[in-house]
Amino acid sequence: MISSVTVSEEGFVVDAALVGRAFRLSSDDVREEMRKGQITVRSETGIGRDEGRWRLTFVRDRRALRLIVNRDGDVLSQGTFPVGSNRPPSRPAP
Repeated sequence: MISSVTVSEEGFVVDAALVGRAFRLSSDDVREEMRKGQITVRSETGIGRDEGRWRLTFVRDRRALRLIVNRDGDVLSQGTFPVGSNRPPSRPAP
């Protein structure tokens, strides 16, 4: 198992190199794009048989990285896949 995630009361800290490999970016570029909102992340808490696990989904342009992590921060699985844009939809002019 890969340990690239720290779990705390405040949330998750994910190694930028892990995210960077998925999007072919340097760690510095990952940090910069996250600050600018070009990479977004969503976390979901497992329930029932998935209790004690979290799904972290990072989205950049039209690609996503999904990590399944346990309470120790071990990455149980990871994968990348295509998605729609992570930018909010534009609203039509009135």
